[in-house]
Amino acid sequence: MRLVWFRNDLRLADNPALRSCCGNAGADEEPVAALFVISPTQWRQHKLAPVRQRFLLAQVDVLGRELAALGIPLHLLRVETFAEVPTALTALCRELGVSQLYANQAIEIDELRRDHAVSAALGEQGMTSHWFNGCCVLPPGRVLTGSGEMFKVFTPFSRAWLKALEEDGFVIHRAPAPRGEPLPWLPLAERVWVDDGLGELTADTRWPVGEAEASRRLHAFLDQAVLDYGETRDFPALAGTSVLSPYLAAGIISARQCVGALQQRLGYRPQSKSQPGFVWLNELIWREFYRHLLVLIPSLSMNRPFKPETAALPWSWDPDAFAAWCEGRTGYPVVDAAMRCLNATGWMHNRLRMIVASFLTKDLHIHWRLGEDYFMSRLIDGDLAANNGGWQWAAGTGADAAPYFRVFNPTTQGQRFDPQGDFIRTWVSELADLPATYVHQPHDWLRLKGRQDYPAPMVDHAVARVRAIEMFRDLEKT
Repeated sequence: MRLVWFRNDLRLADNPALRSCCGNAGADEEPVAALFVISPTQWRQHKLAPVRQRFLLAQVDVLGRELAALGIPLHLLRVETFAEVPTALTALCRELGVSQLYANQAIEIDELRRDHAVSAALGEQGMTSHWFNGCCVLPPGRVLTGSGEMFKVFTPFSRAWLKALEEDGFVIHRAPAPRGEPLPWLPLAERVWVDDGLGELTADTRWPVGEAEASRRLHAFLDQAVLDYGETRDFPALAGTSVLSPYLAAGIISARQCVGALQQRLGYRPQSKSQPGFVWLNELIWREFYRHLLVLIPSLSMNRPFKPETAALPWSWDPDAFAAWCEGRTGYPVVDAAMRCLNATGWMHNRLRMIVASFLTKDLHIHWRLGEDYFMSRLIDGDLAANNGGWQWAAGTGADAAPYFRVFNPTTQGQRFDPQGDFIRTWVSELADLPATYVHQPHDWLRLKGRQDYPAPMVDHAVARVRAIEMFRDLEKT
């Protein structure tokens, strides 16, 4: 028997490990089975948001049913931590009579160590492991400088990535054909041992699972919004983005499928900013950049900064200030609206992620690691590579060509990207009745009305900005 191990690649289409497992075993040859490992304790240690756990398991339920329809049984293996996986998986393989394991490569350090241990354990039992690139359009290590090093700045990486894609091309594989009679599938909600400690397994209705839903969102975006993406993507009150990040993070759809669909929609693959569709393609390349970095610089998975010298920055760990940021009580409307939206929905618009990350690190001077962990603990699309890359970019410790003195002004950012205050009024109930003229700087208006139901700004941005710049300048002098 051949076993395909699903992880953050919960799809039938364009799944290299599944394709290879099924494609190399004829219907009359070795049977194929599938596996998903549930590790609740490890998930909590990795700050995996409950909404993301539910989303993943809801997709596993759909995947199990779809595999069963193809005659492929999906086995669920529950082990609390990654350290237990090699022994438990080897035992399952012996029980099933597995000769070969197929899986798409993980990119995070703990997952890589787990997979190496699995390969070794299976090898001792005479079983073979096969690993594939299922996480990126181009495999990590393919896009390097002329001297064979990883790019440390995005723009040259983007140019080299586009060139490499032209040279290599890519193929999007269909889902495998049926391999036998349909099999029964017991829904996860009926498996008490799965639910124990994980909470309600039903996915959030805001985020329907399934490859069909991911494909619907992708094509709706390409039909309705991709050509205007460069103008609308930064405005959180508009439906200007694809909202595909949860589906990409869980592997319900692949980045290859997104690139292929964009190319089909436009009739060409954009190569520069002057071509429609390029801005969105470039966002997919940002995703590739951060994933390649995580593989080639493993210390990024270990809470270490991309720029080692910035580890000496005197970050604050103030618990009260951090709690105010987490709960949306900073007194800066766009920051508070963004954080309350995150807490309520498990998602945040990308422009808002940059604004609140800059505020935490450059206005409150709080360590980016606290923000990174909090995002992971709340986001339905929590992904270590993108989350770490975004936070270090905002904090001035990451891969970024801009100098450290870039500091977002939360007031002007709100005025620019939520000019009428529609997003703010949606999420900050205290400001719901304010006119657009005052919504970004509401405190004088509230004072005139004798109201004290919205907090005063917790810091003076102009003063905080100077302090942030001084932190980095002082570091340069040491």
